[in-house]
Amino acid sequence: MARKFRRVVTGHDADGKAICVSDEEATAILQRPARPGVTMTNLWRTTTTPAEFDGPEETVGGPFLLHPPENGSVFRVIEFEPEDQEVLATLDGKTAFSDMGAAHAIVEDARHPFMHRTDSVDYAIILKGEIDMLLDDSEVHLKEGDMLVQRGTNHAWSNRGTESCFVAFVLIDGIAKAEDSSS
Repeated sequence: MARKFRRVVTGHDADGKAICVSDEEATAILQRPARPGVTMTNLWRTTTTPAEFDGPEETVGGPFLLHPPENGSVFRVIEFEPEDQEVLATLDGKTAFSDMGAAHAIVEDARHPFMHRTDSVDYAIILKGEIDMLLDDSEVHLKEGDMLVQRGTNHAWSNRGTESCFVAFVLIDGIAKAEDSSS
């Protein structure tokens, strides 16, 4: 059973005083048969930069998308259960990512069925456990307390251990630097 997360949101009352507007279990959760062993929990989403801090009190309703909104961000926690290599060999990344509006993000013929690329800068903090981040031709082992800045690269997550790994992510909409065509 996937872990539940408490989400506390602050705001301002009519007089401008700081208040807690929400303190409850996060409910924007995605689990899917096409990607077994992975539970995504969205905690907050922004749709502008700079972000509005006096905007709506709930931002994660609607479709559960992989990418942040244009000029926005997403804050989420993902639980990665240990991978079963036999099951993994039968899975289709495009099908799994289409559930999140991101079939186009999958890297074809990659070394892991869920190798993908997001057009975002992603900040990640390993909250609990260990996980391997696979890149095109290399990998990085990350453990509890490690932090990562992932900048629009092809990558996949592989939990080869025996315990679930929990990773907090903040995805910020990004763009690749335009090629200089003047030279």
